[in-house]
Amino acid sequence: MADLLLSMEDVTAGYGATRVLENLSLALGDTDSLAVIGRNGVGKSTTLATIMGHTTLHSGAIRFAGSDVSRWPVHRRARAGIGYVPQEREIFPSLTVRENLWICARPADRSTDWTEERIFELFPNLKARAGNDGNQLSGGEQQMLAIARALMANPRILLMDEPTEGLAPVIVEELVRILADLRDEAGVAMVLVEQNSAIALDFADRTIVLDRGRAVYEGPSRVLRDDPEKLERLVAVVG
Repeated sequence: MADLLLSMEDVTAGYGATRVLENLSLALGDTDSLAVIGRNGVGKSTTLATIMGHTTLHSGAIRFAGSDVSRWPVHRRARAGIGYVPQEREIFPSLTVRENLWICARPADRSTDWTEERIFELFPNLKARAGNDGNQLSGGEQQMLAIARALMANPRILLMDEPTEGLAPVIVEELVRILADLRDEAGVAMVLVEQNSAIALDFADRTIVLDRGRAVYEGPSRVLRDDPEKLERLVAVVG
């Protein structure tokens, strides 16, 4: 593993008094990719929401870039370098593509920082639609905009919640290629929640399988790729 960037240590969390995650631990290096898979309702999205600060933390610790961020508010985690792309995308429908990017932009101080120009190189479809409102975009374009908006804050890690959900296969293929470029060329660490197990296991070096808010597997993705029966036992329904 590369230098440790993110960890959850025996985290129990949920929504108010309702506990969804139970003693969950994970670790991610600063250039690593981690997939989180499992059946519906086992806590995958809650894992990302907890890292971002959207849930009630009952016990345990969350550490990012050497700091204990367990009690930090959401905006402080974002400023520290945690980027979040929610399942619902949550772009601003009445703002243009360019305005959606501007509203989340941080000043670019380094050549590796994300700028509008660099975003449009990565997402040429968005460049062509820069003046269109968010609600005028296709589902695939909205997903690309959600990712692009997160990148404009220059995150060190991206938390991706079901990025391929509801998209046509050709769009899924293009989106996975873009995410692979971010992982391999830009060096952005990623935690990917994905219902399609095949996509998740091909994309990420390591995988966590959740069941009822607990990790029932944590290890190399190749182990599950090479043993479909083990994967099926853990996930029950293989994507």
